Amino acid sequence: MAVPDFILLLSRLVLGAVATFLAILVWSRTREAAWVLVGAGVIAAYAGNVYSSLKLFGIVVEDALVVSGIPVAELVAQNLPTLLFIAAFAVFVLRRRVR
Repeated sequence: MAVPDFILLLSRLVLGAVATFLAILVWSRTREAAWVLVGAGVIAAYAGNVYSSLKLFGIVVEDALVVSGIPVAELVAQNLPTLLFIAAFAVFVLRRRVR
């Protein structure tokens, strides 16, 4: 791994850790469903970054669970944060509409 690639990876992990820490703080201070889902999305995104890093270093085997040629762990790691953000925004919009 070249030095620029390592710096990019390290910066993504450090900034993701800070965002995850702050998401956990927000999660503990509020019980609003939209904010909890946003926090869960940030945590899932960081987990996806950690998974990608472990896969890059060869610590995690990518082909552990494959369905129709698609690695399930990679599919979840890539799409779960977006699904949680969609749910958070939907809850926010629907809750504002009801009032």
